[in-house]
Amino acid sequence: MSDIKDVLVPDLGEDEVEVIELCVAPGDSVDAEDALVTVESDKASMDVPAPFAGTVKELCVSVGDKIKQSDLLAKLEVAGDGAAEAPAEQEKPAAEEAPAAEESAAAEEKSTDDETPSSEQSSGGSETIEVTVPDIGDSAEVDVIEILVSAGDTVEAEDGLITLETDKATMDVPSPQAGKVVEVKVKEGDKVSEGSLVLLLEVAGSGSADSAPAESAPAAESGAEEPASEEPGAEEEIEVTVPDIGDASDVDVIDILVSEGDKVAVEDGLITLETDKATMDVPSPKEGVVTKLLVKSGDKVSKGDKVCMLKVAGAAKPASQPAPPKQESKPETAASKPAEPKKAPVPHHPSAGSKPKTGKVHASPSVRRVAREFGVDLTEVHGSGPKNRILKEDVQAYVKEELSRPRTAPAAAGGSGGGLQVLAQPKVDFAKFGEIEEKPLTRIQKISGPNLHRNWVTIPHVTQFEEADITDLEAFRKEQNALAEKRKLGIKITPLVFMLKAAADALRAYPIFNTSLGESGDTLIQKKYIHIGIAVDTPGGLVVPVVRDVDKKGIHALSEELMEISKKARDGKLKAADMQGSCFTISSLGGIGGTAFTPIVNAPDVAILGVSKSDMKPKWNGKEFEPRLTVPLSLSYDHRVIDGAVAARFAVHLKSVLEDLRQLIL
Repeated sequence: MSDIKDVLVPDLGEDEVEVIELCVAPGDSVDAEDALVTVESDKASMDVPAPFAGTVKELCVSVGDKIKQSDLLAKLEVAGDGAAEAPAEQEKPAAEEAPAAEESAAAEEKSTDDETPSSEQSSGGSETIEVTVPDIGDSAEVDVIEILVSAGDTVEAEDGLITLETDKATMDVPSPQAGKVVEVKVKEGDKVSEGSLVLLLEVAGSGSADSAPAESAPAAESGAEEPASEEPGAEEEIEVTVPDIGDASDVDVIDILVSEGDKVAVEDGLITLETDKATMDVPSPKEGVVTKLLVKSGDKVSKGDKVCMLKVAGAAKPASQPAPPKQESKPETAASKPAEPKKAPVPHHPSAGSKPKTGKVHASPSVRRVAREFGVDLTEVHGSGPKNRILKEDVQAYVKEELSRPRTAPAAAGGSGGGLQVLAQPKVDFAKFGEIEEKPLTRIQKISGPNLHRNWVTIPHVTQFEEADITDLEAFRKEQNALAEKRKLGIKITPLVFMLKAAADALRAYPIFNTSLGESGDTLIQKKYIHIGIAVDTPGGLVVPVVRDVDKKGIHALSEELMEISKKARDGKLKAADMQGSCFTISSLGGIGGTAFTPIVNAPDVAILGVSKSDMKPKWNGKEFEPRLTVPLSLSYDHRVIDGAVAARFAVHLKSVLEDLRQLIL
């Protein structure tokens, strides 16, 4: 006997979310907690699970639908519970007929409870600790995208507890100690920050250590000798390794925060790492003394690499030590299964037809997001995780496999192929022409190069050129600098400050320049704030820190901020947050030279202003030519968003504000 039940949308933490993927189809059998659909809000994507096992009879939503709590999601056919009701009815009178049995059982249980506390305290003392979110760099309000454990699970030190997702990476929050999960305090879709409570963990307390000498006392009396290392307070040396740092690998060690012999507390920083977008510290997992450093500044490390050796207080061991044989045998049996090496992906030849699909997909939202970014159909990917769950490594292996497949001949010229049939760069042995020296690219060049290439290839650039008369502006600037020096304000106003204010005014006048294309390419994101990026030349390459709320700040405040971020950029102290959130970019080469250039749009911005060296030119005033200081302006813009006429008006507006600063107060 079966029954059809409605599945309603649970509380997802948002008023309304969009269905972006259907994980099942009518006729599929699902277990409890299997994903039915994947939904996406403004900040995260998540799976909506089945509340019970059954067969999908009908899906009541489709991709693109907007749903909210209590909406009808699907209809599931489940096994009827009539059989289960009968025993319940039979048990009810039985329970009514035996109150005396219950009372006697309760009495026995109470007497047992009275006898057990002393034995529990002597054999297995424990304590419950709070596990919180560790230092996750500059990120705040990070999305919880997956819960990796449940109440009652046993975990080892460094086992992942929950998975977090920032703007640029996913990372696991590791368990600080081995123990048993008592209660999970967060759920998928929550937002957490450093210090937020994750779960309660029951760990071995001091009770077991204190009981060890008492248990070993008879052995000592009978003549058995205890080794010194088994006494309470004995020290042990542990290896500290790089924890899970998201998708990053071969990360630069930019600072060593401790020295050999230093005493560190739990969560104290040991070394500082720098990824493409952020810096982060590797914390100490325990309190102890650093005995040996295994890395140095400039090294590259990945997850699991050794950082240092740490001497910590060791736990006392019982005299009999019955546990080690069990611990040894258990990992041996567990290790026998994962010891099998993964098979290398075998390229699938196009002549073999389409690849067989695996059917139902089990994958976390972060993995689904990666798959969407690479255009991967998850039904064609074989999962290697528990219950055939698809991991991020499986998607990456699938992409590598596809790239290694034999390629068919490119379409002939004039064919319908939409790809860019670019010839590979020729291989040249430069040494045969003379002496050479090979130098590695800087870290910034390695990061910016692919981004610039992507922007140049994917954005249809047009550059509008203009020229502004800044004679009066320069006279005013020099006058204000002399006044600031006399008042000892400690600031110096540069022409770039006036460029910032003029650009902010133009962005208010033409808000189309203060937008970004949506991910689908069908929408525009209109920004209500004005943050402007400034390209800064550093010894390591070009970086673009962002000045925030330019329209709300005065000339002096902007001058101070420019001095600060320029110094941080040249010292390599900029953080990822300092280079995010720009609406518009200014690249000034005025201090070097040149008459004009075509700057590359810094996506996701839709425009960038290039400023060249100012020059004295003769200008006709109606009666005669007079020398005027002019500055060349080069405005590059994304032609998908901005029309040429609007760009010309923007450039003219910029020119008029620079020529007459009084317009800034209108």
